[in-house]
Amino acid sequence: MSVNGITNVAQSYDNKSTAKTNQNQQVADEEKQKSTESEPAVVYEKSEQTVEKKVYQRDTVSIDKLMAEAEKRTQSLRDLVEKMMRKQGKAYNDATDIYAILRKGKLEVDPETRAQAQKDIAEDGYWGVDQTSERMLSFAKALAGGDPSKANEMIDAVKKGFEEATKTWGGELPEISKRTLDETLSKLEAWRDSINGDSTMSNSAAQTFKNQAASGKIAE
Repeated sequence: MSVNGITNVAQSYDNKSTAKTNQNQQVADEEKQKSTESEPAVVYEKSEQTVEKKVYQRDTVSIDKLMAEAEKRTQSLRDLVEKMMRKQGKAYNDATDIYAILRKGKLEVDPETRAQAQKDIAEDGYWGVDQTSERMLSFAKALAGGDPSKANEMIDAVKKGFEEATKTWGGELPEISKRTLDETLSKLEAWRDSINGDSTMSNSAAQTFKNQAASGKIAE
């Protein structure tokens, strides 16, 4: 065989080999593309999650409303005592200790006033155990900004407030006051136990609640 013949055979073989290689590569590329298209997209998850922390704020609107209502009711009581005292020819001024007068029973109460008083301190009355304890709970929540983790400081404030109220009254508080205290503490404890927390209430807020309880602006 001539040199040219050998060369032609070799070239023919190389061309066939190259064509086959190219064909195999094309098939491989097509298979790879199909495989890639069939695979699901990669999903990346955040390694860190942002945790939102609830911010509690004092409910000044509710506080003002409750205090205004308590002031109004307390003033109504003072006006009633003053009216009865003047009617009975007794002196009355800003220094008059209405709690001592009521405690010692030195004031004659007319039937109409007595009936209204009994209505007010009834179970469903404004000064009854249920309504009064609810107002104290609402006041505590407003001061704490609705944060149950501050309930323990509210409970301490209520207890101290009633202790000071006992001193202001000048003796042992009436039975209805004791029942109101127990009911208030029970509701505050239930509120406290609704979640677990470790934040503390500001001293000023707790002191405000304590003063309100002691002065009789929340419960008489």
